[in-house]
Amino acid sequence: MGAARLYVITPDREPDALVELARAAVRGGADIIQLRQKTLPRGELLRLAARLREVTLHAGALLIVNDHVDVAVAAGADGVHLGPDDLTLASARKVGGPSLMVGASAWTPAGAQAAVAAGADYIGCGPAFPTSVKKEKEVIGPGGVHAVASAVGVPVFAIGGIDETNLAQLTALGLRRICVIGAVANAADPEAMARRLRTMLNP
Repeated sequence: MGAARLYVITPDREPDALVELARAAVRGGADIIQLRQKTLPRGELLRLAARLREVTLHAGALLIVNDHVDVAVAAGADGVHLGPDDLTLASARKVGGPSLMVGASAWTPAGAQAAVAAGADYIGCGPAFPTSVKKEKEVIGPGGVHAVASAVGVPVFAIGGIDETNLAQLTALGLRRICVIGAVANAADPEAMARRLRTMLNP
């Protein structure tokens, strides 16, 4: 996780399309793929996670499963990302064991510090920019992400509305870890887009 910079989250699409998207993303340099799928039945979700595990293992990338600790463990994923309505960090650690990475979302320095104190290995922080995925959340901006990143000692990934047109606003503040969905998933050439973003994140 320490060297990871480009974290690509999957959109709600059918499994074969998501596997191809993941392949393109890791070819382009994505360091992490997160399986975020809200509609699949649990058995199909596990099968998809196992397929993505093969993709990430082959590429030397990490696989994170959103929400479902049991699916992450059963698929051999590297970690799980938990939201406020999921298992507690402590409970996830009990289920997944010490080797399972656990991520949390936070948008304030105090929230991030509390998550790290509870055992979070990394933080997803945003929205950095307006986004259609989390319309209800107040945009904290690059400055807000920077405040969170400065408050904790674990990796902090900016998320929310990030693409190649505004990424420089983050890197100008020294923020070189991002989560994206649409920037890669909706690109005409996801591999090329991932490569451009990953290059922009280099020091």
